[in-house]
Amino acid sequence: MIGLLKRAIAHFARNTGRGTSLYKRLCKPDGFEWAHFLVRWRSLHSIGENVWINVGCNITDPSLVRLGNNVGLSDCTLIGHDASVALLNVRYGTKLDSVGPIDILDNVFIGHGAIILPRVKIGPNALVAAGAVVLRDVPPDVVVGGNPARVICTLETLLKNVEERCAEYPWIDLIRERNGEFDPVLESKLRVMRAEYFFGEKSNG
Repeated sequence: MIGLLKRAIAHFARNTGRGTSLYKRLCKPDGFEWAHFLVRWRSLHSIGENVWINVGCNITDPSLVRLGNNVGLSDCTLIGHDASVALLNVRYGTKLDSVGPIDILDNVFIGHGAIILPRVKIGPNALVAAGAVVLRDVPPDVVVGGNPARVICTLETLLKNVEERCAEYPWIDLIRERNGEFDPVLESKLRVMRAEYFFGEKSNG
């Protein structure tokens, strides 16, 4: 009965654009499903192939956001306007507007809590670290982080560092054999192995 209700809610939301909160809370759409929903009902300017958007991602001005191929957005915020213009208009008697596009090119990942401000282009082949505040363009093939965001290293350096760490993990063969990024069958075994490796004891979870 619950499964039938969830399917009905998902169908209603995907076909009408309404009931969004219920859809997110009960149906828990994955990032790919949510991306397709946003394209259809939240007027993103355009979106490429294989785009993943977490349901916690906040996009304030969807029509000013363009996403390339293989883009992943975690619980980050994309802001297409600068509300401080309201203060300028009041203080100086002006009638100004302050908006701008956010252009995220191919093969980009934006981490949890990152904030992307207007008039920014990111990538291609770039990673924005968790918590970063991006005020200006991010060059290709780099990792940026901090507030304001700055280049931390190249993507090649990141790859080398992660590969070196992975070589030490006793579970890396399971990861290499895993089908996709997440396998619920392996997850409990991986959780135990990781806890024992990092803490020397089994997890209570």
